Amino acid sequence: MPISELGVLGAGAMGSGIAYTALQAGLNVVMVDRTRELAERGKSTIESLYRSSVQRGRVTQEAADIGLAHLGISSALEDIASKPLIIEAVFEDFQAKKAVYAELDPLMSPSTVLASNTSTIPITNLAAATSRPDRFVGMHFFNPAYIMQLVEVIRGFHSSDATTELAMETSLVLGKTPVLVQDSAGFVANRILCPMINEAIYLLMEGVASKEDIDTVVRLGLAHPMGPLTLADLVGLDVLLNVLEVLHRELGEDKYRPAPLLRKMVAAGQFGRKTGRGFYDYTENPAGKRA
Repeated sequence: MPISELGVLGAGAMGSGIAYTALQAGLNVVMVDRTRELAERGKSTIESLYRSSVQRGRVTQEAADIGLAHLGISSALEDIASKPLIIEAVFEDFQAKKAVYAELDPLMSPSTVLASNTSTIPITNLAAATSRPDRFVGMHFFNPAYIMQLVEVIRGFHSSDATTELAMETSLVLGKTPVLVQDSAGFVANRILCPMINEAIYLLMEGVASKEDIDTVVRLGLAHPMGPLTLADLVGLDVLLNVLEVLHRELGEDKYRPAPLLRKMVAAGQFGRKTGRGFYDYTENPAGKRA
């Protein structure tokens, strides 16, 4: 049976994007973060998304008001513990997620399914940090969650059929296309994408071609919507580095070893669009146009 309510754990970019998607699908949503201030910030993000949609004529003001009326925010884990499904969108760090699970696990209803939005960490490893690995599954949304169509549903070693089916069914309710993936670090998308971006960074570091020409080759020669260096700036170089480090550690293959230039740029605080500078300069073009 399709769910009618959803708990979202984490009110950052991914959490608020998932919550907004669920509200648009007509679900009741409670979004929780560790402080009320962070939860309020996530709510402000959702309000901004609705304002933009109304201005562009994608939804009516009435629909936006109805959606926001179905959103609850909190800093108390108890407020989502009884939901049929909780999607966790905590920072991509195993220890951070494990610490949250330790607090949430004893509060959850026996029937609740916990899904992690992790993009890299093996689901079986995360599930082992709970007392209910059979009711744990991966639901990897792509950023921005309210636009990107794909959800990787990752089945851990102990994930039950019913748990996996709920994740697949919920993805469809949210208007997404779910793809079932067996558990492996990085799953499918990041194991393909991140080595490609990393190789583009090596090409730039070695002086094989300019950043503009590398992006042009991939756009026009490989028919990608944007070049790998532009995409890296959009994703965030800090996020890219973290994903590559997880893949390198978990899979032990040199093709996942982060390029030294990537490490230097992250150490220098150049993360891409969100800091105003990455491979391209966005400080004079906040809308994202490359300098």
